[in-house]
Amino acid sequence: MADSMVRKPSEIANDDEQLMLYGIAPHEDRCAPRYSLSIPAKMRFSCSSSFPVEVTDMSLAGFACDALTASPAGTLCWLTLPGLGALEAEVVRHDNDGIGCAFKNLLNLAVFNHYVRKYPVKNKAG
Repeated sequence: MADSMVRKPSEIANDDEQLMLYGIAPHEDRCAPRYSLSIPAKMRFSCSSSFPVEVTDMSLAGFACDALTASPAGTLCWLTLPGLGALEAEVVRHDNDGIGCAFKNLLNLAVFNHYVRKYPVKNKAG
């Protein structure tokens, strides 16, 4: 994952800036900017029990997490973030970096900004 593609919490856009970014989005691979973070969450696939994951980056349109469970692209899943009900998503990739999913519905900008501010990336001790 290229660090230049993932924004830090200090780079959070306000509502007007976020709308302007959508004008640029068609020129990139993604429809919304991603932010690095560290959210303890739960994930569940269809017909299975939930399991803990760490959401490592997120955008209004999707997320990546450290799930070790293999799941093919197109699999439906539900992500439960702290204080929020389960959000439906679809697996779009699974590789050595974890799972990448697209939300069925875009996140509300205020909700998204809340999680980016509340769960910044954990510092890794060297």
